[in-house]
Parts: sequence; structure tokens; C-alpha cells
Amino acid sequence: MKRRLLFITLIVIVTCLANDTFAGDPSGKETYSDSIQGLKFSVNFAWILMSAFLVFNMQVGFVFLGAGFVQKKNTLNYGAMSFMDFCAGTIIFWLFGFALMFGGSQLAPGLTNGNKFIGYSGFLLIGDSYDVHISALWLFQVMFASTASTIVTGAIAERCKFHAHVLNSIFLCGILYPVYGHWMWGYGWLETLPFGVGARDFAGSGVVHGVGGLIAFVAAWRVGPRYGKYNPDGSPNVIRGHNLLYIVIGTLILIFGWFGFNAGSTLAVTELRVSIIATNTFLAAAAGALTLLYISYFMTKTFGVSMACNGALAGCVAITASGAYVPHWAAIVIGVIGSALTCFSLDFIENKLKIDDPVGAISVHGVNGIWGLLAVGVFADGTYGEVRGLITGSGWQLLSQFIASITLIVWCLGMGFLFLSFLKRVIGLRDPISAEQKGLDLYEHGSGCYQ
Repeated sequence: MKRRLLFITLIVIVTCLANDTFAGDPSGKETYSDSIQGLKFSVNFAWILMSAFLVFNMQVGFVFLGAGFVQKKNTLNYGAMSFMDFCAGTIIFWLFGFALMFGGSQLAPGLTNGNKFIGYSGFLLIGDSYDVHISALWLFQVMFASTASTIVTGAIAERCKFHAHVLNSIFLCGILYPVYGHWMWGYGWLETLPFGVGARDFAGSGVVHGVGGLIAFVAAWRVGPRYGKYNPDGSPNVIRGHNLLYIVIGTLILIFGWFGFNAGSTLAVTELRVSIIATNTFLAAAAGALTLLYISYFMTKTFGVSMACNGALAGCVAITASGAYVPHWAAIVIGVIGSALTCFSLDFIENKLKIDDPVGAISVHGVNGIWGLLAVGVFADGTYGEVRGLITGSGWQLLSQFIASITLIVWCLGMGFLFLSFLKRVIGLRDPISAEQKGLDLYEHGSGCYQ
């Protein structure tokens, strides 16, 4: 009887979906045109897809970067967590995350229903959302959502339960990220603030990196430090990563992908501002790398390669919100400040807060996600989107950016604490110390990374 009921239910669901399938333009024949306008659309369409592919390739960079920072015995576990949080986040974003985030935004057909606080159209990409426009937009945006969940992996590496991390990724991509994303990108209440032109986060310093970095902060705190990280007197020990070359390779791959991340967020290559955005991204990365390299040199009298890599990534994160709105000199300043903030944050989090973050994800992404939002209100010069910061003599945009930053902090820390505390109570967050000592590759996956 139960099997029959389940079968009937599945038939009803499939029938409902099938009846609603062809409401959009799934073949593209109604969209394509041989006209000049049609060719322009096709070029922009290809640009969105190519940018999505570039952002997807950043997952390779994250795997190399994190694997280099962790110990040899946990390399496979880190790679598996990065891979599977991407997969879990993708499915939940398809089910309802995308609809919650972009419903009501009017960015494409099928995204008509929503309000200032939440979207409610585009679920499962069916009905009007079974459309070539929406599929391109969804593919580009799911890469951002999955990036946010992968950021958390580095902060909880080498001690977190595998399935606990997957559940956290589902929560992040299904609820936490889409709701804040709707407020900023889905024509939500932050985007429509009456100060300046409303809060702006061009490619996601706050929406992607701030969300990922702040949840990483809560997760690392709730999971606790790795075994042996702190002595009884509270002083930290250095747990060295096993392959610094992986860190360099991962950083270079990430910077390459960031061109798709930032410049691709124009959603149109015919919008020639893409050259400004790409140049600003590279300048901020270079400035961040040099800054943190020489800060580490003055502190230790050695050139810290891993610090330089984190400096480059800090610059990328910091410029992500403002890259479209600021002049080139400001991109360098933003990267330098972001790198310096990272250095201070790394020390403060490890030595004062006693939170163990193996790859520096909290400092690179969380701190610079907030700084990136604020930088829009300081350095925007009014040449794009009418966004004017302090350098133009206006402080209203900075007020909107400040409100968006405070909202980001309260939303992520509050919801993250509630969910992760619940998860910790119900299933636990970390593996046994004996497994941690032996290595999570063998404990979680039954095999070491290096045979």
C-alpha cells in the first residue's frame, strides 16, 4: 500500500512538472535572431556561460590551495569536502535557493514573483523558468553559491565531520546565502535603500565572500581547534601545511577564475566596463600580494610565500564589490588595505580569539568581504552606475554600504550560530581525536591520498 501511494505521488509530481514544462523558451528559437540586436545578445549569452566556466574552475584552485595548507594525512578529506559541498550546494540551489534569491528580480523570464525580503518564483527551473535566459543566469549564479560554501571548508579543515559539513553547505546555499543575496541582488530592501543609489555589491564581496567567511568564523569556533593547536597556556603551535607549491598553484588558478567572477558579473561583454573591472581585479591582487609579502618579511626576515598568496586573494575579495565603480589607483589602495587587514586579522583570530583557521579563510574572505562593501562607499567615482563615494564628496553611498555590512554580520553570525549549535547538539560537528591523530583520509574515506 505504501509503495502504491509513493508511486501515485511520484506520477502526480511528474505530471505537474510536465504540464508546466514548456512555458518558457527552452529551445532558444524564440530568443535567437540573425539581426544585429540578436547577434549582440548571442555574444553576451556566450560571455555569461564562459564566465560561469571560469568561476567553476576556481574550485580547482580552492582544492589546491586548501590541500597545500593541510597536513598530508588529511589531503584527500579536504579535497572530498570541497567537491561534495559544491555538489550538495548545487542541488539545493536548484531546488529553491535560486528562487528565494532572484524571485521578483525581473532579471529574466520566470523571475516575476517576490518582495523586498524574499523571492518566490523560479523553483526547480520549471514553468516560465524553463528558459534559456534563466538557465544561463542560474549556471553563473550557482557557481557563486558553491564558492561561498567552499570557503567554509578551509576554516574547519582537519577535524570536522564530513556529513556535518555537507549539511552546513545545504543550509548555506539553501537559506543563508539566497536570503541575503536577495536583499542585495534580487531587488531587495538593501539594494533599494534611499541613500546614494542603494547598497551595491557588484560581484559579491559581501554576498559571496562575506557570507562564506562569516559562517566560516562561526563554524571554526563551534567545531573547536585542531588537536595540538594550542598549548595549556593558550599559546598557539604552528601546524604546517604539507605542500607550499600547491598553495601557489591554487592561488594562480583562483586569480584566473576571478576574471570571470568579477568581469563576468556585467552579464554582458558588450558592456565595455569589463576592461576596467578586469584590470582593477588584477591590480588589487598584485598590490595585496606585495603588501603581505613584505609585511611578513619585516616581521620574520623571510619572504612568506603563503602570506603573499593570501594577500593576493585578500586583494581579489576586497575589490570584488567595488571593481566596477572605482578608478585604477583606488583598486591598488583597496588591495593594500585589504592585505593589511588580513595580516592583523590572522593574528587576532589565532592569538586573541583562539580560533583555529588552517587556511586563513575567515580573514581573507570574511574580513575583506566587509571591507569590500565599505570600499564602494569610499572610492566609487561616479563614472559607472551613478555610484558616488566619499572621494566625490558624498557620504550617502557609504551609509548604504555600512547598513549592508552590519546586516551581513548580524544575519550570518546570528543564523550561523543557531544552525551550527543545533547541528552540534544533534549529530556533533567533529570527528574523534583518535581519528584526527590518525588522519581523516583513512577514517572518513578508507584510503590515504598518497599511496
